Amino acid sequence: MNALQLNTGKLLLEFSGENGALIKMTALETGWKIQKRPELGLSWRLLVPLHDELRNNPVHGEKQKLASVEEIENGLRFTWKGVTSERGGDMDITVSLTVKAEDGQAVWYTEVENNSPYIVEAVYAPYLGDFYRPDDATWMKAYAPDYASSIERNIYPTFDTGNGPWGLDYPAVYVGSGPNMPFVEFQSDTQGLFMGVKGTDKEVVSWHWEMRPGWKSNMGMTVIKKDEIAGKPVHVLAAAVHMPYIMPGERRALTPIMIEPYQGTWHKGVDIYRKWRDSWSNPAKAPAWATEPHCWQQIQMNSPEDELRLRFTDLPKVAAECAKHGVTAIQLVGWNYGGQDQNNPCHDPDPRLGTFEELKQAIADCQKLGVKIILFAKFTWADIATERFRTELNRMAIRDPYGDYYQHPGYSYYTPTQIMSINTKRFAVMCFGSDEYMEVCKKEFAKLIELNCDGFLYDEGQHHNTCKVCFDTSHGHRYGWPVYSRDCDFVKILKTVPGLREDFLFSGEAVYDWEQEDYGLVYHRTEQKRYLPMPRYMRPHQTFMTFIPGFDDRNMVNQSLMHRYILSYEPYNFKGHLEDFPDTLEYGKKMCALREEYRRFFWDGEFRDTCGAKVIDADGKPYPTYSHFIAENGDSAMVICNYEEEELRVRAETDAGKLTSYRLVDDETILPADGEIVIPACSAAIVF
Repeated sequence: MNALQLNTGKLLLEFSGENGALIKMTALETGWKIQKRPELGLSWRLLVPLHDELRNNPVHGEKQKLASVEEIENGLRFTWKGVTSERGGDMDITVSLTVKAEDGQAVWYTEVENNSPYIVEAVYAPYLGDFYRPDDATWMKAYAPDYASSIERNIYPTFDTGNGPWGLDYPAVYVGSGPNMPFVEFQSDTQGLFMGVKGTDKEVVSWHWEMRPGWKSNMGMTVIKKDEIAGKPVHVLAAAVHMPYIMPGERRALTPIMIEPYQGTWHKGVDIYRKWRDSWSNPAKAPAWATEPHCWQQIQMNSPEDELRLRFTDLPKVAAECAKHGVTAIQLVGWNYGGQDQNNPCHDPDPRLGTFEELKQAIADCQKLGVKIILFAKFTWADIATERFRTELNRMAIRDPYGDYYQHPGYSYYTPTQIMSINTKRFAVMCFGSDEYMEVCKKEFAKLIELNCDGFLYDEGQHHNTCKVCFDTSHGHRYGWPVYSRDCDFVKILKTVPGLREDFLFSGEAVYDWEQEDYGLVYHRTEQKRYLPMPRYMRPHQTFMTFIPGFDDRNMVNQSLMHRYILSYEPYNFKGHLEDFPDTLEYGKKMCALREEYRRFFWDGEFRDTCGAKVIDADGKPYPTYSHFIAENGDSAMVICNYEEEELRVRAETDAGKLTSYRLVDDETILPADGEIVIPACSAAIVF
């Protein structure tokens, strides 16, 4: 049968009429041959274990006989009825693959009907067998959103895996657990390929790329630059890997996957994602005070090693110091029984710090001073050393296929006994698919409501350790249930607790993009000099907060201006008081005053990262540490940071033209920007 073509307007795809493999894929605007060699084309792949003693039993789609090929409106549909596995022979499994052209994208819709006696654990679809870099590329990397930044893996001229070689036949990467990482970008010098989910079902989708036959040299992980070595083809495979756990007798439609090429930087790939996400997602509505430019302090009352730093009755003194220095909110850590990271998910006040009523009164006294109290909270884990876990919570933990609960190694604090992980408390990872556990969370959350705090910060609300799925059907969910499925419903569940204030702030640590429908503020740590602010670019107007722990932490304050972060002051790694680091505090005040004065750019304007602007250093080379903001009326302004201990001289301009004036964070003098912009050591300039 002749090859079949599908033109999306941006991609030209060609499929084999014999086995349905994708044999060619070309970016029409640039001519990039993304799938280059037809003989390396692939369609899909299954993992169908026979039993625990013979688990790695793949089914390769390109080896199967097509039952039918159908041309449909704006697409093609391929069907395979009955497959032959590599180690288990013939199996009664039907695979249907529909590829459609939608708004310039190629979208894969995959269905699997499993009438075999085995479980279909994994499905690779789409599956590119010869993912080839652009001919003029000097480098290629993979990017995907992660914590406050992005994962970044080299694909060419080195191939980074982030793991050892002993567990794989070929260098390979698997990243993502579902909604926490809804896309990946394969980026070269001037263009890239976006691959992302186009469905909101929260199933497990991991992004995978693999290099065959291996590295040229293991030292440096260098890529073979020829198309063949030792008689073997040199090529990269790329796929979306679904983990659906399709049971015998079950038919399942998998999460649709979209592919689209783009020109430019990684921002263009994020723009593809944002356009789709904005078609269905709405950001959380936070209390008005939380959406204004302001500052927090994080302070620990008690550590896991029982340091008992503050009593509840001391809290108003801390708030008075905050009010004096214009700090709006306190994130209170270690207030719960046993101290920070102890006795999870218990949220009883620690009686050694005072009574429940004393904490409630202290919170009220802080509020009278104009300082909000945000309580640190944890629901993801249960402390396995507690009697409550052994007798009650144990049955609600996420279970592996062997019936055992998954464990988190816990966190070590202060003493050598903990730092060497001798007496560190271990955590079980709790299953949010268990309605019984959701009731536990509601009862614990009710304690925060009774204390009448202004909100909570859900620590580690962005992940479930290494867990992807839960196999304990006694929780009321299916076998192989995706554990991220209920993350975006968690706040909705908590909101059913009686007595919740309308202005209660739901905030969380690095909660991922989809969760930000419910969390109005995001705390994360961003101490790297150079990183991709991908989550910020994904949500330009979300309230993000970063930590400020240094004693002359000008660079973290400057970074906060550049990336529209509010400040969380944390002297002595959140065990001290504001006036312990006066240099940082005073510089922070100056930055906040500057941001307020020019808020039409740096708070109310749209964060564009480096898009639409450029900075050149004194040697004529691009300078990377800046951001571009566009005000509502279209005016541009920039923030340029100098993190180094020596003076910086640069020139700056935007697509709209050169900028005329600049000033420094700690100097009110307005200077002309038509020549060089001079930025002292560890300082930042706004240019407008």
